[in-house]
Amino acid sequence: MGPGGAPAAVRAFDNDLYVSLQSAAILERAKRFGNKLYLEIGGKLLQDLHAARILPGFEPDVKLRMLQSLGDKIEFIVCAYAGDIEHRRFRADFGTTYDAEVLRLVDDVRARGLAVKSVVLTRFDPSMTVAAAFAERLRASGMAVYLHSAIPGYPANVDSILSEEGFGRNAFVETSAPVVGVIAPGPSSGKLATALSQVWHENRRGVGAGYAKYETFPVWNLPLSHPVNVAYEAATADIEDFNQIDPFHLDAYGEKAVNYNRDVAAFPILRTLLERLLPADQVYKSPTDMGVNKVGFAIADDEAVRRASQQEIIRRHLKGEVDFVSDRATKQTVGRLRAIMAASGLKDEDRAVVLPSREAAEEGEKAGKGVGGMCCASALELPDGAIVTGKNSVLLRSAAAAILNGVKKLAGIPDALELLPKSVVRSVTEMKAGLLGHKNSNLNVEELLIALAISAGTNSAAALALEKLPALRNCEMHMTHISSPSDAAGLRRLGIRVTCDPKFPTKGLSKQ
Repeated sequence: MGPGGAPAAVRAFDNDLYVSLQSAAILERAKRFGNKLYLEIGGKLLQDLHAARILPGFEPDVKLRMLQSLGDKIEFIVCAYAGDIEHRRFRADFGTTYDAEVLRLVDDVRARGLAVKSVVLTRFDPSMTVAAAFAERLRASGMAVYLHSAIPGYPANVDSILSEEGFGRNAFVETSAPVVGVIAPGPSSGKLATALSQVWHENRRGVGAGYAKYETFPVWNLPLSHPVNVAYEAATADIEDFNQIDPFHLDAYGEKAVNYNRDVAAFPILRTLLERLLPADQVYKSPTDMGVNKVGFAIADDEAVRRASQQEIIRRHLKGEVDFVSDRATKQTVGRLRAIMAASGLKDEDRAVVLPSREAAEEGEKAGKGVGGMCCASALELPDGAIVTGKNSVLLRSAAAAILNGVKKLAGIPDALELLPKSVVRSVTEMKAGLLGHKNSNLNVEELLIALAISAGTNSAAALALEKLPALRNCEMHMTHISSPSDAAGLRRLGIRVTCDPKFPTKGLSKQ
């Protein structure tokens, strides 16, 4: 294993144990309230790639598999902030709009045999024509849709919230299962308000109902300084989340538990709401009490998890630096990431692919190679820890070259053997430069894959290399320049974990 941790089949997390512990804890919590539990599910229900990166062996969809184990005891409400729909907000990790994410979330949950009957558009305003049209589209497909308006004074004005002018204005969402998972395509979607609104309505109807929160990070029973929890801070640096010891839990039980600042800050208000909603013996004493999180008990190899989390911290820092020079992150965000790196005793070069990529670029510069006045290079770490590099040329971009070199090495194909006919590649690049007017006409990652697939039809070596592409999933790559959107899309589809130096690939400002 290389210093950065080769993407070998490390199983540092026990998914089966997690499913067993977590599902039992949810059912036990439901029993506490007797008839009904509204479970606010934070983080990513599907494709939790952050968790998969820092907990080697964690299945990205294991949370949904765990909920599947509850069978007909659970159903789901999907919440989405109407403003995100109205303004066509994008999810950066998937490159899709929030309305598309709502549809995908519904389809993915239903595909696993679980019930999703309702969508709630929160903080809806009648002037939101795009959101209204989306609601009609959902209704036409047979989905029950509820439009909840913003509540004046939420969350501080308890008297207003717990009244006919507060939660009373929200239409009650009809459900039948004892556990109702409240999920969303992203943060700030209104899950908490929806769950508490339902608890208010249920109790007004004489049905005992309670609330709990299911969120993976931070992990309450790991130390505050554990890399898993620090990696969460790095992941949320842009929203200024930070972990802290839960003072309410420490005061109530004399036990240290880790939570994050927003939950701790909001708890006094939430506790007041719950005191008005629930019997005294059902009111939580701390933010940690509200949570149902057994992920920390399913870690099978703490040292492997620490190493993986440290690598995630570095990845987050590099992304922050790129976002800063690209005007997508503030000085405060990147400053916080730098502070986290320093406190963790980490540097970018602790990522195994960083130095090889930079050294390859330097070699290219010395040899007078490169495109656009500079040499860009990429380094790719293969499953066995071996590292291959690629440089940009008139034919291939550096990431495409690294991938080609990587699959050749995995397939045992000599470097000298050409997999792509140069005449075909040149024909493509000339068309891009001429007819299509591309400034950078060399093949990007997706174009390389298409060319390789075409070549595989007549070239057995290319066919063998093509078969090795799935082995690149979860491999690590570093580029000495900011990735183009087309390269980023191709690398994302291959499942390669890529970072970049905060430099544009050309010296000309107009080409950035």
